[in-house]
Amino acid sequence: MKKIYIIAALAGMLISGCSEDFLDTQPLDNEVSSNFYQTEEDAMEALVAVYDALGYQSTPGVSWAPFQAVSDMLSDDEFAGGSDANDGKFQDELNNFNISTSNPVVRSLWMKNYVGIYRANLLLEKIGGIDASDEFKARVIAECKFMRAYFYFELVRFFENIPLMTSTIKGPSGYVQEQAEPADVYNQIALDLVEAAEDLPGVIPATEKGRISKWAAQSLLGRVYLFYNGVYGADLIAGDVTINAQAAADYLDDVIDNSGHDLMADYGDIFHLSGEFGIESVFEISYGDDATWWDWGYVRGGEGNLAAQQQGPRVTNSNNWDRGWSFGTVSEKLAADMTGDPRFQHTILTEGELDGDLAYGYQHTGYFNKKYSSDAEHQSAGGQFELNRTCNYRVIRFSDVLLMAAELGSPNAQDHLDRVRARVGLGSVPVNLDNIYNERRMELALEGIRYFDVIRRGMSYADAQLSSSGVRGTNYVGDQQIFDVSFNSSTNGFLPIPQEEMDIISGTFTQNTGY
Repeated sequence: MKKIYIIAALAGMLISGCSEDFLDTQPLDNEVSSNFYQTEEDAMEALVAVYDALGYQSTPGVSWAPFQAVSDMLSDDEFAGGSDANDGKFQDELNNFNISTSNPVVRSLWMKNYVGIYRANLLLEKIGGIDASDEFKARVIAECKFMRAYFYFELVRFFENIPLMTSTIKGPSGYVQEQAEPADVYNQIALDLVEAAEDLPGVIPATEKGRISKWAAQSLLGRVYLFYNGVYGADLIAGDVTINAQAAADYLDDVIDNSGHDLMADYGDIFHLSGEFGIESVFEISYGDDATWWDWGYVRGGEGNLAAQQQGPRVTNSNNWDRGWSFGTVSEKLAADMTGDPRFQHTILTEGELDGDLAYGYQHTGYFNKKYSSDAEHQSAGGQFELNRTCNYRVIRFSDVLLMAAELGSPNAQDHLDRVRARVGLGSVPVNLDNIYNERRMELALEGIRYFDVIRRGMSYADAQLSSSGVRGTNYVGDQQIFDVSFNSSTNGFLPIPQEEMDIISGTFTQNTGY
């Protein structure tokens, strides 16, 4: 979807000798909040602005923070990487669970999601006064609710104790916001998704690729339930509807039975350009080079996938790879766990596969992310190549829906698990939690999911999985200490509330435990 900038200009004027009619006339050369939200076209432009925030991977003047890259650096699947220890020092804080409250990556995650929430809330407030059909309005409302839920889910998973705002701030009295109870945030997310699913379409036309379907809402609800129930041991309350394990499984089985989504025949095709918005993609965020971009001062203005650029190997003079930045180097632990699994070759890029000249960066392991990387297929057609990486982020795949339904106790749980394994030529294993978790590790590795799967199993499990000492691959470069990790269970897996936000609110926020 094309990028549209909506600029609201606020001007104060002292005018003498002018008629009242003149003062009441709307500006003819500006789109301002008072005259913008009137037509379907206006509403679509505002909706695109909300969608645009889904793809934000940076905050101007703060930091780059691609969700998938950040979450995998927190997991046991990737290290921080970068050219040297200084280059990725803030990512290394995440990787080592020694995170400062002033970490700019952390603040960028906070800020970009609240930008999306503000835009969704604003359009929800304005849509009622727009001259449009009820059907049009219902779909826009549903899309805004889905995206608000998505932004809040990203925030509450990362930070736990956050402000909950379902409307825009109307004046100074609203500047100070209190942290909400996590249950209130999760229940609002559930309500938004349940209500969104009722009005979102089941089929997205080819001309509207990237817009949200009801199946995306139901699938995200399943993911929200699994995390919330795992961490807090409670069910979701969506208004007057209780979402327990059975209800969540029913939503997912509906997706499986009626959505038309399916597994792609070849696992290796999923992350190629030909696999974008394919039959397996339930929810996908678009990236590309349509808005050819050069400006390093405003990286957000482009549409390129920064995660793919960050995680690419630092290789030059190559026919198959475009110079990446070698962040997110893949761990020996993941490589060892995936050895013998048919998905290894489509998930992990090995040093031996590279042509050209490879420069070793910080925490070099000899392994790189292959799903989101700087391969030639996803090179841009123009602009600054680092800022225009053409690689969509597959947020929810059908295989994930199958595995979530199996975990939640679907009557067809064994079939769902077998189906995922059979696609890559693996035989049946008993459907139990250990086997489902192992399958998720193999199937969804390096897609930004692993860290939250670990955290929702509790702090003892997280400590066992995320702490590592003395593990070293044959291609590791650097002292062993830079590869040793100690998980800080006192944080319960959450990031710190950014210090800048603490200072702005001036004593209203309480810092998360462990910081």
